Amino acid sequence: MAFRIGVDVGGTFTDFLVVDGEGRLSFHKTPTTPEDPSIGLLNGLNEIAVSMGLEAGTFVRGLSTIVHGTTVATNAVLTRRGAKTGLLTTEGFRDVLEMRRGYRPERYNNKWQQPKPLVRRRLRRTVQERLDYLGNELDPVNLRDALESIKFLEEEGVESIAICFMHSYANPAHEQQVARVVKERLPDKYLSVSSSLLPQVRIWNRVSTTVLNSYVGPVVDRYLTSLGKRLEELGFAGVLLIMQSNGGITSLRSAIELAASTLLSGPAGGPVAGTALTAGHGWSDIVTMDMGGTSFDTALVKDRTPVVTAEGQIDGLPVALPMLDIHTIGAGGGSIGWVDSGGMLHVGPQSAGAVPGPACYGLGGTDPTCTDADLVLGYLDPSYFLGGRVKLDRQRAEETLRKKVAEPLGISVEQAALGMFDLINVNMAAGTREVCVRRGCDPRDFPLVGAGPIHCGFIALELGIPSIFVPRLSSVFCAAGMLLSDFRHDHVRTFRSLLHAAKGEDLLALYEEMEREGRRLLAAEGVAENGISELRSMDLRYLGQHHEVAVSVEQKEVVAADFARIAARFHRRHERLYGYSSEDNPVELISLRLASIGHTDKPELRTIHAASSGGAAALKGHRLAYLHSAKDFVAVDVYDGDRLGPDAQVRGPAVVEMETTTLLVPPPFLLSCDQLGNFIMNGVGF
Repeated sequence: MAFRIGVDVGGTFTDFLVVDGEGRLSFHKTPTTPEDPSIGLLNGLNEIAVSMGLEAGTFVRGLSTIVHGTTVATNAVLTRRGAKTGLLTTEGFRDVLEMRRGYRPERYNNKWQQPKPLVRRRLRRTVQERLDYLGNELDPVNLRDALESIKFLEEEGVESIAICFMHSYANPAHEQQVARVVKERLPDKYLSVSSSLLPQVRIWNRVSTTVLNSYVGPVVDRYLTSLGKRLEELGFAGVLLIMQSNGGITSLRSAIELAASTLLSGPAGGPVAGTALTAGHGWSDIVTMDMGGTSFDTALVKDRTPVVTAEGQIDGLPVALPMLDIHTIGAGGGSIGWVDSGGMLHVGPQSAGAVPGPACYGLGGTDPTCTDADLVLGYLDPSYFLGGRVKLDRQRAEETLRKKVAEPLGISVEQAALGMFDLINVNMAAGTREVCVRRGCDPRDFPLVGAGPIHCGFIALELGIPSIFVPRLSSVFCAAGMLLSDFRHDHVRTFRSLLHAAKGEDLLALYEEMEREGRRLLAAEGVAENGISELRSMDLRYLGQHHEVAVSVEQKEVVAADFARIAARFHRRHERLYGYSSEDNPVELISLRLASIGHTDKPELRTIHAASSGGAAALKGHRLAYLHSAKDFVAVDVYDGDRLGPDAQVRGPAVVEMETTTLLVPPPFLLSCDQLGNFIMNGVGF
């Protein structure tokens, strides 16, 4: 039997969603192995095989597709353990990485510190050459300059090289000329060329993205190549695909070449899953959340399409490649509670991660975490964590809470746990509010969709959100999104002009060029011609503005040069985002964008059968848990989530338990199930 599997490597757990040849779903979680994430992945495959009564080799040989979301690139940047990288840039622009845009992003924060550049100044070398903004040559490439710089980087032992010259987006010839020399002299070095990677305006964004790609490239290459070989040794003969930050999947080779596209590889599955799983409920706009072990990720979905941005950041470093607009904060099950010197309680951003993990895991953790607080408050069953595979130690949780939080604050252990629980909920609500408000949206207008079922009710209460959708497979939320994703490649071409003065045939020629490039890439990944579609957009702004707004366009509008309709759409979009429009001002076109989509054969999510559809039959018993409305511990009903079917209704307060997740239903929410077994909580009286 052929299996498809989605794998999401998180900070604490590695999640798996398995779909067999008949569309049946099963999911699994195993501890992440931070020293080498592939170990945890292979451990998980072995555990899944055992649970199915199969030999590991037999199971792996039966896998037709693995879609993998990896944190390797992200961790390399956050821990500054990427490749030793050299930069070749235009003479006079050696310090762009430190000059940035010439202003402080946080003008009134006197404690703000600029992130350290990924390339030391010693390894930033300049080449005499110059183009103007139209791509006309002002100074030819000084090959002696280039050779001396390349030789110096070779002697310094760099693993990778980034090339980014001024105005190369308008004419790539100079970069290509130097790139050929690098390949001849240093064929074994990882190479990123900005005109191939990101042919668009703004030197700071372009050089930062190019350097990031080279910085993580060798790390991603080693990991994915090693993983591919280890899977082959187990008999894997299927297709290994990689999740990208833009919400699409790509081949192993493309992911290695465009390594920076995997910087949000794992979290990108969440918005994709939320969009697909809510398809039958008539919601076109949702806000997704995913609370993992180390982080909380939230994103906006508009018109059933996850919002994409070309102005992303990682650790304060710009990433101008299109990526899902995901807001991430350090808030997860492993987030550590601590008291500062002024007696203020904090939760995160530090995390206990997979090793040593929360204190209640009994693996050596000595710091109180969100999971420890949930256990002390009665929201988790110490005997039924991961279906009983892991026994939680309540006494250890209480001891570390007492020592690290309760005693420093002069409060009880229960009050300390409640303080941590409430604080992390407020932090996650603030993150959710931000991702909505910065797009001109009110979070109260959006259902809350995703993973984090113990906390989602309280986030919704904080924001005034009346409806919550918790997928039955919320514990593997991002892994599900990976199996539901299409191939995607993003392209950009800078074309500066007043919109009304642009020539349709010029724009059409650039779109067709990007279309051919996208179809070539998708064909190499095995996508049939009739399975390809394109999404077109333009980066527009009012004349004199500094930032652009992405506006979708149709091919027929470009062919007909119907710029008035495109401008009208821009005015509406600008007013939605910023609260005003200025229709008398000229509209300026900066860049053209095209996304090439290769549609995949997605697994059908069949109805999950419950042993009983009535709430009473699913009642397991009662447990003391802290209830905010009572301001005390009270006995709440505990239900077996696997026995709740479409006819069931559960009124809060209640706890719903399944093997890999626990859902807390606070008053005034009423819980029901849809035909696929997903949980819907509606606030009574909202």
